[in-house]
Amino acid sequence: MIKIKSPQQIEEMKIAGSLSKAALRRAGSLVRPGISTAEIDAAVEGFIRLHRGTPTFKGYGGFPGSICSSVNEQVVHGIPSPSVILQEGDIISIDTGATKDGWVGDNAWTFYVGSVSDEARALCECTRDCLKAGIEAAVPGNHLGDIGAAVQELAEGNGYGVVRDYVGHGVGRVMHEEPSVPNYGRRHHGVKLQVGMVIAIEPMITAGSWGTYVLPNRWTVVTDDGSLAAHYENTIAITKDGPVILTEDDGPWCSMEGGV
Repeated sequence: MIKIKSPQQIEEMKIAGSLSKAALRRAGSLVRPGISTAEIDAAVEGFIRLHRGTPTFKGYGGFPGSICSSVNEQVVHGIPSPSVILQEGDIISIDTGATKDGWVGDNAWTFYVGSVSDEARALCECTRDCLKAGIEAAVPGNHLGDIGAAVQELAEGNGYGVVRDYVGHGVGRVMHEEPSVPNYGRRHHGVKLQVGMVIAIEPMITAGSWGTYVLPNRWTVVTDDGSLAAHYENTIAITKDGPVILTEDDGPWCSMEGGV
């Protein structure tokens, strides 16, 4: 069942959303050659707890980290580790979730580690544009298929693959609510978007095949052809005035270095 949020609840969700965005900015400010993903994870967990939030991911289904840190061909759910050291030219997709006052904020960004290839930069820029296109389609009266089609048309039109096995989702008092929000689809099909719906739109785009598989750690998803992957995400509310991004920089913890 899709849970419709009141205007007051959406305002409350902005607090969790802004904390999650600030945590993501904190992560991005640390990205550099030579740092381990475990160091970034520890810093983000400390940041969220400092502001009296809870890292939503930690322990979720047994996940061991406070962030998902997915490097290069890893699509999502990369596990932070002291043995994963970022190298010049890598790209890393970092997903952060913060629970605050009973509400969840969820967002992701793909960061450059030093100087990256033209291929990596183009993939990331297109994936970021896919997120914008998906958000622009999230208006009352449209359908989930309109969001998916906007993402798919832009990605595939530029020669990229759209991951099928992992999708966006509703967000509320738990991280995953109904409905599922695919990054592919047909316009005017699927669930009709209503005022008060809150969803995470999160394009996962690859430089090659859209196929994926899961590593033996049972979490980390990688491209089946070893191609690069990028991942961008925002939590948004459907309002009568159009989509409102809830994972925005409007909290007291958002004045900090490093940008996304």
